[in-house]
Amino acid sequence: MRRKIIPYNPNLKVLAKQLRENMTLSEVLLWDELKQKRMLGMDFDRQRPMLNYIVDFYCKELMLAIEIDGDSHDFKYEEDRIRQKEIEKEGVTFLRFDDIEVKHNMNNVLRTIESWIQNLKQEPTPNPSEEGNS
Repeated sequence: MRRKIIPYNPNLKVLAKQLRENMTLSEVLLWDELKQKRMLGMDFDRQRPMLNYIVDFYCKELMLAIEIDGDSHDFKYEEDRIRQKEIEKEGVTFLRFDDIEVKHNMNNVLRTIESWIQNLKQEPTPNPSEEGNS
């Protein structure tokens, strides 16, 4: 897979730890499904610093960030959009879920994540021996 180390502001480590200790209900519910490689054997981190931001969940192997949009995101759409674009420039893909969806329709959230991972794993990898043979 395509692992890349994404730099982060070391000053965010303390905040990330505080966020892990004070997760929202929807974050706790989703974390229960992602932790200990429960999602198709993928290793997810929670409250992961990236650049000058912190994402809710992140899988290094897939370069996948998962965000739960709850009350803290109300009226911050533009800020979230800019933040996501900056992180996407590093090659990270985002899946976003609404807080209500996580609380009331977890099966759909999990199916969406599983489907995304399975689709990524089915993408053909280029054969290096065929590169440049056009």
